[in-house]
Amino acid sequence: MRTTLNPRFESLEGRSKLAFVFVFLATAIIFLVSFSWFHTNQFDEARSAGVSLNQITALTQKINNLTWTALQEQNRTPKADAEMRTARQALRKAELAAHLHAHHTSDLERVWPVLDNYVMSVSGQWILIQIGDFDKAKQADFQAGTPHFDLMQQQLQIAVEAQDKWAQGLALRARNELLAAAILAAVAVLILFLRLKRQEHIDQLEVTERTALRESEERFRALTEQSTDIIFIADPSGQIKYASPSVHTVLAVHGDSLVGTNMIDRVHPDDFAKITSTEPLSVAGRQNPIVEVRLRHADGRWLYFECIVRNLIQHKNIGGIVYNARNITERKHAQEQLLFNATHDALTGLPDRALFLGRLQSVVDRMKRHPHEAAAVLFVDIDDFKVVNDCYGHAIGDGLIKEVSNRLQTCLRSDSTIARMGGDEFTVLVEEVTDPSDAIRVAERIQSSFERPFLLEGLEIFKSMSIGIALTSPETSAETVLQNADIAMYRAKSQGKARSELFDRTMHEQVMSRLLLEAQLRYALQNEELTLHYQPIVAVDTRIVQGFEALLRWQASGSNSIPPSTFVPVAEQCGLIVPISVWVLKKACLEAASWRQRYPADPPLYVSINISSKHFSHAGFIGHVKDALEESAIDPQCMTIELTESLAMNDVAATFQTMSQLRALGVKLSIDDFGTGYSSLSYLRRFPVNTLKIDQSFVKTMDAENYAIVKTIIGLARNLELKVVAEGVETPDQHQLLALAGCGSAQGYLFAEPMSAKSVETFIESNRREFGQTKPIGLARSTAGL
Repeated sequence: MRTTLNPRFESLEGRSKLAFVFVFLATAIIFLVSFSWFHTNQFDEARSAGVSLNQITALTQKINNLTWTALQEQNRTPKADAEMRTARQALRKAELAAHLHAHHTSDLERVWPVLDNYVMSVSGQWILIQIGDFDKAKQADFQAGTPHFDLMQQQLQIAVEAQDKWAQGLALRARNELLAAAILAAVAVLILFLRLKRQEHIDQLEVTERTALRESEERFRALTEQSTDIIFIADPSGQIKYASPSVHTVLAVHGDSLVGTNMIDRVHPDDFAKITSTEPLSVAGRQNPIVEVRLRHADGRWLYFECIVRNLIQHKNIGGIVYNARNITERKHAQEQLLFNATHDALTGLPDRALFLGRLQSVVDRMKRHPHEAAAVLFVDIDDFKVVNDCYGHAIGDGLIKEVSNRLQTCLRSDSTIARMGGDEFTVLVEEVTDPSDAIRVAERIQSSFERPFLLEGLEIFKSMSIGIALTSPETSAETVLQNADIAMYRAKSQGKARSELFDRTMHEQVMSRLLLEAQLRYALQNEELTLHYQPIVAVDTRIVQGFEALLRWQASGSNSIPPSTFVPVAEQCGLIVPISVWVLKKACLEAASWRQRYPADPPLYVSINISSKHFSHAGFIGHVKDALEESAIDPQCMTIELTESLAMNDVAATFQTMSQLRALGVKLSIDDFGTGYSSLSYLRRFPVNTLKIDQSFVKTMDAENYAIVKTIIGLARNLELKVVAEGVETPDQHQLLALAGCGSAQGYLFAEPMSAKSVETFIESNRREFGQTKPIGLARSTAGL
């Protein structure tokens, strides 16, 4: 404001301040230069004094050398006398120069008495030398000359160092003062330059300000007339005094036609209170509140506006309440769409999991206040939906999802909430349920609606639903109710699909038990809780042991032994079966290697290892087998991989490829539980297998029918040049029938139960003693040693 109102006064004031600054800087520069000159002169004096002191040091050294030479040679020459006189004269001149130029410190003042004592002692010695009394001269040198010389040299050295230090301080001070003067001179030049630039800038600003003010007035006038924002000015009663021309663009109404009308005619009845209630606040707090209101378009639509209300009744040029409104209709619709997209499924438009849980939680909270108002959650899953995607593609799958959504909505009441959880899973919230049978009837109605086929791009697709039902309760959270319905749905799938199941506490306990078992199983390997037991496989005719089948056992810490039928399915479901199976491969191969080394035989003892379907189809399975063979250094012929009949026929092409790779490694293959699956004889002929294992269900009950099946399997194996192993032999009669049928090998409790690795050696030795003569290598070596 000072630049605009009184520029002349500001200019005079600025000039006086600038003059004061320049006078101060000039004075400071003169003082600093003077001090620098003075300290430079002092530095020169100090350097001269240092030179004089160094001369004194050299001259006294020369005098001492002349005296010492004369004493050593005991001869005084004229040349020595002349040099002595010259040195003493030069010494007096140097001493005078040092007195004149030196900075008189305490160190220097101590030099002169010592120097005088030394000169007197040297003079006395030289007189004795001149008269030829060298002995007294040496004695005088020893008693006074040498001590005075050493002391004098020491004092001179201290004085020289003090003078040097003083000279360096003077030089540094002179340089700093000269540098400060240069800096102040540069500052003065810079201030003068900035002052000139500032004056030039001020002149430009004055011109620019006048131009900008004129342009601003013109711009405001144009914006007011053409802006898309609406500006109303109304009196306290709401009567419009002014409406900007942009009203016609936004509301399709001429601004002049609005003058004299009331704001209540344009504002939505529900929003009129917002703009009237802001007036007292605006006046008292001097704030500009922002409110959201709806204004009526000429075609009757209501548009959303963000309105800034300013109370300018006291302003002499306005005299009213100003409403500055901006059209936010598109933004409002976009926000509503974003909110819808965030809480609804994009494919079906149904509520998503979060919105469904929110509504379910509201029902649960209401039930806490009114316990009789129960509800039910139905968890609906499409059976075998993956087959549709795999066979017809995801486009048909998405179409099926949308058709299922539509069909669910048609068979439910309007107050029911349907949501898509993701994939092929839906949930239904049924309220006002007085009895579980109400929810069951809804599930039956859904099941009935899905008996009709879905027509998608000319295809008829039949699909059933598995439905889990869970009832709400005051003590159960929404998340838990949904989880219970999910558990019940999986129970329905495990019971054959296309059915519904009502959740009960037993289901929850089974799921928790499975989760606990999974958690324990994750630590079983690292805690060394898993072990391998081995069941012998013997020749049917001689009962000589031929190999062992490795059987996995789990002795969990703090509990009883857990059977494989319990924990192996859990390991397959949670992904632990592969690391466990890798451990089994390596452990069994190491044991088989020790058997072969200790108990050689022809053919050698082998180990038979059962492989899970998950591991067999794993990409790294062949690598795992190679690693086990390399770490144990076992002959691949001593390893047999057992596959169930159903696993082998699951994916014939992939099975054949993996079997061929195993056969290339030299590993033998065995079909386990043969006779219980659906093997094709053509595939069995093509598979590179070595052994068929007759399932124990045929051996356990060896009636005429089962015995015929056993003989057929043995005959089939003989024709295909395969070996046969009968499982589950427990009685001598079963053993005898197998021998009559021509079965080559067998295993079962009749021969031995599964045993630990430590017990295997004892069994082999006992078996060899009873049915064969081959002795272990270790025993043979001990005998040879004896």
